Amino acid sequence: MSSEPTTADGPAWREFLGAMVRNPAGVGAVWPSSARLSERLARIVPSHGEPVVVELGPGTGAVSSQVARRLPSGGRHLAVELDPSMASYVERTQPGLEVINGDAAKLVALLAERDVHHVDAVISGLPWSLFGAELQQAILDQVVEVIGETGAFATFAYSHTLPMPSARRFKATLRDTFDEVVATRTVWRNLPPAFCYLCRRPKRS
Repeated sequence: MSSEPTTADGPAWREFLGAMVRNPAGVGAVWPSSARLSERLARIVPSHGEPVVVELGPGTGAVSSQVARRLPSGGRHLAVELDPSMASYVERTQPGLEVINGDAAKLVALLAERDVHHVDAVISGLPWSLFGAELQQAILDQVVEVIGETGAFATFAYSHTLPMPSARRFKATLRDTFDEVVATRTVWRNLPPAFCYLCRRPKRS
């Protein structure tokens, strides 16, 4: 597994653990996403044109770094982070990333304030298995509205959570929401092992 970068602000894992202490119910991971998982999530980012890409719950910026590598020079990269300290951290350590300290359940309004009304790709690092059915659906509804018929959505799940009722419900909700839902192979070089859901063509837009 690739190590997390150390910056002037200290290792990424230190900030990550701080977020877990501040809000254990809102951090579903036990460690920042590996480079392998982050790269797989970032594959939905268009590599040409001037795409707009939004991350939900960027955490320490592991996925943000992979998005930045793939995003063409004319693209725009935004991230919505609920935890103020994490938002400040990722803003300091990810040049070019527009960080919004806010709630993903209000995504449409947050983006509209920044004159963004359509998004080409949304990548989520949110802990879906910790959310109730209403919150899962509310956030997905916001995603559907901003990506429309042409955008794509990517998120990940830990393999060990699949038996959980909330994880099974989320998978079913994805299939009810999108015409295409592809589950990738498990990324074993992640702690814990995880896989991605790649979704396109919302059934309601």
